[in-house]
Amino acid sequence: MEICLVRHGETDWNKEGRLQGHTDIPLNQVGIQQANCCAEFLKQLPYELVLTSPLLRAKQTAEVIAKQLNVPLIEMRELIERHYGDAEGLTKEERTIKFPEGNYTNQESRERLTTRVFQALSLIHEQKKAKKIIVVAHGAVINAILAALTNNAIGSGRTILKNACISYLQFNHEKWIVGEYNQVNHLKA
Repeated sequence: MEICLVRHGETDWNKEGRLQGHTDIPLNQVGIQQANCCAEFLKQLPYELVLTSPLLRAKQTAEVIAKQLNVPLIEMRELIERHYGDAEGLTKEERTIKFPEGNYTNQESRERLTTRVFQALSLIHEQKKAKKIIVVAHGAVINAILAALTNNAIGSGRTILKNACISYLQFNHEKWIVGEYNQVNHLKA
């Protein structure tokens, strides 16, 4: 089984450096263009299914991809972005002032996020209906996967994932293996 992880396209809050979390923000014009670039690139391979977070920015990205690839689209609640509690909507500067220690009140723990995301991977793997799947999700979700699978060599706290970047996972010999990650060569300047 192969999974292509796609981070959603840009939103106005991404552009402004605001933490989105569960706040449901749509793609901006750049984000829509990025989704189209992803779809154009991914058409070259025989993907069978697109799975997405239910949040609008991921869903819009996934809809563009699924439509151009002419494959089914399914929402998975387990792929929703990490909840950042009282820090959602704040810029980096505002977060630094309000939470100088970096501990956001009411935030979903990293452990809980990782557990939730790996439950999603298990469900995806167990379904066995599709072998080549695209998963459209969020920065923290994808980084949690990358960190857990590489013993924190990349991912959470180490990798800043770009909007509409592509990363690859393969299930081989009873374990998930990370291939290329944070790829943006498919995006037009």
